[in-house]
Amino acid sequence: MFSLEGKIAVITGGGSGIGKAIAILFAKQGATVHIIELNAEAAEETVIEIQQNKGQARGHSCDVSNQNHVLDIFHQIGSVDILVNNAGIAHIGKAGTTSEVDFDKVFAVNVKGAYNALFAAIPLLKESKSPVILNMASIAAVVGITDRFAYSMSKGAIYAMTMSVARDYLEDGIRCNSISPARVHTPFVDGFISKNYAGQEEEVFEKLSKSQPIGRMGKPEEVAALALYLCAEESGFITGNDYPIDGGFIKLNN
Repeated sequence: MFSLEGKIAVITGGGSGIGKAIAILFAKQGATVHIIELNAEAAEETVIEIQQNKGQARGHSCDVSNQNHVLDIFHQIGSVDILVNNAGIAHIGKAGTTSEVDFDKVFAVNVKGAYNALFAAIPLLKESKSPVILNMASIAAVVGITDRFAYSMSKGAIYAMTMSVARDYLEDGIRCNSISPARVHTPFVDGFISKNYAGQEEEVFEKLSKSQPIGRMGKPEEVAALALYLCAEESGFITGNDYPIDGGFIKLNN
């Protein structure tokens, strides 16, 4: 089950965290994985790990906010069956403390970057026998998260784009869904804690973990497993949906 044999999968932001976990799992399941990543070194590390496990992968250094660059990369790839829009950046701030520069940067990467990948991939996906798009949203798209104004804005846009694309491309057979994780333990989380709470790492990590009703953060591999299902043939009757993977945060955190 859940074979991706013969499929060509493009994963943006596949050099670390959730994107890396998805890339590794998809390659394990037989897909040829193309990693689009700003950090070329991180992309190459993921590619090497995949190849060491006899998988097929290639890295592409790319700024997803640059449409011409994204179009060039997809032209090089040539054929796509699966697009995973995962690239994104975080930001801490409220509406009254978020600068225009920071707001524009979050929008450029998280929203325009996803649009650019969609714009480049959809003509290629129309030629696939089983085309799938999976966008990485967040629980921040549907619930209020303290000090995450710009980030929440961007993930709300991802949610809306998912529903729009799912509706617009029904006749082309393109399925489009999104995943909305709560807090997932990635290198970004560790870096954020060490930068902002030096000397309190263990205490803050425990506090953040306990903010999920289930009592811990998610694992990138758990998100990757859900991504695999939504991109495999077994989910062929699913489109136009968002899937929280949140340890009970949305429904039980009251």
